[in-house]
Amino acid sequence: MKPANSILSGYGTTVFEVMTRLAIEHQTINLGQGFPDEEGPDSVKAMVDTATREFPNQYPPMLGIPELRQAVAGHNKRFYGLEVDWQTEVMVTSGATEALAASILALVEPGDEVVVFEPLYDSYVPMLRRAGAEVKLVRLQPPDWALPRAELAAAFSDRTKLILMNTPMNPTGKVFDPDDLAFIAGLLERHDAYAICDEVYEHLIFDGVPHIPLITLPGMRERAVRIGSAGKTFSMTSWKVGYVTAAPNLLGVISKAHQFLVFTTPANLQRAVAHGLDNEQAWYTALAGELQNKRDYLADGLSEIGFDVMPCGATYFMNADYRPLGFIGTDVDFCRHVTIEAGVTVLPVSALYATPDVDHLVRFCFCKRDEVLTGALDRLRDFFVK
Repeated sequence: MKPANSILSGYGTTVFEVMTRLAIEHQTINLGQGFPDEEGPDSVKAMVDTATREFPNQYPPMLGIPELRQAVAGHNKRFYGLEVDWQTEVMVTSGATEALAASILALVEPGDEVVVFEPLYDSYVPMLRRAGAEVKLVRLQPPDWALPRAELAAAFSDRTKLILMNTPMNPTGKVFDPDDLAFIAGLLERHDAYAICDEVYEHLIFDGVPHIPLITLPGMRERAVRIGSAGKTFSMTSWKVGYVTAAPNLLGVISKAHQFLVFTTPANLQRAVAHGLDNEQAWYTALAGELQNKRDYLADGLSEIGFDVMPCGATYFMNADYRPLGFIGTDVDFCRHVTIEAGVTVLPVSALYATPDVDHLVRFCFCKRDEVLTGALDRLRDFFVK
């Protein structure tokens, strides 16, 4: 038999699936995978039913229904002062991961260099490599995950096509500040490169820190692709409704890739998301405060147990070093250990590195009900605090 694709066949099952299966097998409290326990507004869920009954359930427009594209444009204006033509600069996708895939396929040619920060969302490197990119990794270091400017500048060259960046950043919880973004923008202009900006956690930032899309900086309007996610904004991760905002010349070619990947996204979900963006702003802007309280509660509990907890400025996730507890072994060993022996499942952060030589951090997901977080802390306390 002839071999399958050599790049994709080289990857195993995602660590999220592996740890979830292990959690199910051992009936644990699962703080590994990033899905919230509490779902979005009732009015958004009700709109799915209404849209299914009262509107056609046939192919919607490839770029997305007008209502949602207009809602995305309005959202950009309200939050960031970004003027967007919904007809030429907004497209709906089947989740942010599909938006990433379409953007990568549209912009990357074989042999192009693409700069990526690590640790990273685990789909980035496989998608880039499959598109033929040469991936240039720039590592952010714990505990503060500061932008390593010299290393970043050195990663750019005349062959750099784009940077793929995630802010707010999973799994670090870092929010790129104005100085970080200005430095990145300068490199993009100097090397005539683009940016694909994964901004799905834009409304999950803590401590009063603002989110600043790179596309709003001088000179970035024609270079940046901005990706958002209804699944993250409304805490309904199975819906897989994403959206891309980009200048017409970029969106035009990204839409070509999109039409050959999925073509379109369920119209009833699109109508529900449009309703939510326009009418449930109070709900999704309050979510960060609720998650900040959960972050603080979990961080205090883990620190009391003996973990060295890293700072977390955004997202659902915090990282912690388990070595002060005296455990000898890799992060994968530790995750299996606490899953089987303590009944709590967490994620090895080494799985979120393309070069996995950082093996002493684990990731906790805190977008869970308070009683779930309490239960996990109680189990860990009983296990580690003798």
